Amino acid sequence: MVDFAGWEMPVQYEGLIPEHEAVRNAVGMFDVSHMGEFIIDGHDSTEFLQYTLTNDVSRLKVGRSQYSLLCNEDGGVIDDCMLYRLEACKFLLVVNAANSDKDYPWIQSKARHYDVHVSDQTDSYALLAIQGPKATSSLQKLSKDDLKELRRTEIRAIEVCGHQCLVGRTGYTGEDGYEVFCMPSIADEIWASAIDQSVTPCGLGSRNTLRLEAGMALHGHEISETITPVEAGLNGVVAFTKEEFVGKRAIANILNSGTPNRLMGLVMMDRAVPRDGYVVYTSNGEGLVTSGTFSPTLERGIAMAYLPSQVQVGDNVSVVIRDKHWAAEIVELPFYSNVTKWRAK
Repeated sequence: MVDFAGWEMPVQYEGLIPEHEAVRNAVGMFDVSHMGEFIIDGHDSTEFLQYTLTNDVSRLKVGRSQYSLLCNEDGGVIDDCMLYRLEACKFLLVVNAANSDKDYPWIQSKARHYDVHVSDQTDSYALLAIQGPKATSSLQKLSKDDLKELRRTEIRAIEVCGHQCLVGRTGYTGEDGYEVFCMPSIADEIWASAIDQSVTPCGLGSRNTLRLEAGMALHGHEISETITPVEAGLNGVVAFTKEEFVGKRAIANILNSGTPNRLMGLVMMDRAVPRDGYVVYTSNGEGLVTSGTFSPTLERGIAMAYLPSQVQVGDNVSVVIRDKHWAAEIVELPFYSNVTKWRAK
């Protein structure tokens, strides 16, 4: 157990690799109740969120979710988040636990000129993420509702263990799965019932290796208030067609002028494991690893790193590990979609 943003969190139960493989091959479950949940509702809620988030909220239908970013005026990423449209004018915004205390007052400060109400409902929700190719069959045993009708990115009220919950078909592992928003008082019951259905409990360790294989950014590593979506390769969740949003001008300028560094993936050719903060040498200059680990799926070291923009997929680079240079190759993100290719090598 470790302290994480004021929460006592499990690093592992049985072990990082068996938990990782459970999610890739069967089904695993994470207690992510530490995530922050804000409710935004009111007549101007869509207009307000259009201004505060980078993605196009107007395209989000009731009962669907959308990945987005909170950016500052300089284009830096304050936080990344998931937005769920519960009703026409009511939204659930899920933010990172480590940023929740700063996100909430920032959002409130932007709401002053809109007819909206922003409330921090973090203490009202527990959140369990059930992930993996067998997630549907396992969770179905706890619900009378037909989960197959719940499409990817959709959210709706679903009965779990006899209790009404909000269930979203979303996740942070690169696998199919569900995130169950429930009252904290019933979370233990759902957790225990899922384990009875052979769902493997998983900790922060496997959550990190899974999201890294899937090429998903982690705030404080791949994104931060000094890193823009352009550098992080997140242009796809920035709707430049919107009339205005916080940071739009700065992000557009960087997109037009170019950036000296961008986020890329690398796979180790040698039997070595890259870690956060390790220096990467390229023919175009130095870069820095933001997240690195041993990939149980690829069975070799992988990393995401900010490298000079001239670096291309297929380039050979080296990572400095304990004062020694280790060979690596630049690859496309995400790593998980390249499993067959890399195992073939």
